[in-house]
Amino acid sequence: MEDRRGVLGLARLFIAVVLAWNVQCALVFVIAPDAYAAGFELAGAPGSAAVRGMGVLFLMWNVPYAVALSHPLRRRVSLYEALAMQTIGLLGESFILLSLPVVHSVARASIARFIAFDGAGVVLLALAVALVRRELAQRR
Repeated sequence: MEDRRGVLGLARLFIAVVLAWNVQCALVFVIAPDAYAAGFELAGAPGSAAVRGMGVLFLMWNVPYAVALSHPLRRRVSLYEALAMQTIGLLGESFILLSLPVVHSVARASIARFIAFDGAGVVLLALAVALVRRELAQRR
């Protein structure tokens, strides 16, 4: 039983790290959008509003992560949703980077950071899914 708690604890840790990264990013975008607008080649009130809007979206998108964190085994559907969402983010950002002309180096650098960030999140969430699946298999 002790090992099983350790497995679920490790899965929770992986989910918590990704959730914390995502929420931290969301909050700084909401609280201080002017500090990040230039990184997307945006300016003024519309740029701040766009970045703040991204922050709000990040907060909304993290609801399944928080649900999965509460109990990754019982709420594994939310864990699968979080992994799917993180993967969609990674693939979408990669597509955006590939489609953005090289002359937009500042925006490309910002998107590349999101790719690295979301790539790490995909790995951690995939590890959490693997741990949950292993636990389910052992219980059968």
